[in-house]
Amino acid sequence: MALYLTKELDNGAKIYVWEITETEKELLEGTSVPDDELEELSFIKSEARRKEKLATRALLNVIFPEKLYLGHHDNGKPYLENSAWEISISHTSRFVAIIIHPDEDLGIDIESLERDFSAVEKKALSEDEIEDLGDNEKKRKLQLAIYWCAKEAIYKRMSISSVDFAEQIELDRFNPHDDGDLDATFFFKDGTEEELELSYEVIDDHVMVWTVG
Repeated sequence: MALYLTKELDNGAKIYVWEITETEKELLEGTSVPDDELEELSFIKSEARRKEKLATRALLNVIFPEKLYLGHHDNGKPYLENSAWEISISHTSRFVAIIIHPDEDLGIDIESLERDFSAVEKKALSEDEIEDLGDNEKKRKLQLAIYWCAKEAIYKRMSISSVDFAEQIELDRFNPHDDGDLDATFFFKDGTEEELELSYEVIDDHVMVWTVG
């Protein structure tokens, strides 16, 4: 079993990252999976998607030795049915990332830098954010990946349906590095707003961003 990274944050949150190195069979044989999740797996045609689900359960079993059940709200946000811990989950074909906190809402997102982020510029960025993009191709791609992961993490943290990423989530200008901090603002449709803080890290050609406040 492949626990890849753990991180404890100053605000009491904890991050766990699992590297999916196992086959689907190995995950099934080595992981205790609740019956409802096994039933859900039987309807998933994609092997890669089934492995992501199984790796998520494997990581949950490492984080929580007691038997926990994972549910989802109508908007897709995960929650622990028999625990008060808040949770956010993200996964790629290689990694599963989970962040937990005793009582604060949070969000996390992880993406491979091999993904094509060209559509993010038109779909998710404001005019000011587009103007802040660098000209260097490699740096621009990293910046787009951070923008996308940050906005996804904020979307998960806010748990609100029908969010316009370009209009309602705005990141302050930043210069992308291998790790760093971000400031952002979420604009509610009623005209109010909320300031947010995030951190990010590049791990093995993946970008991971999480909310810290």
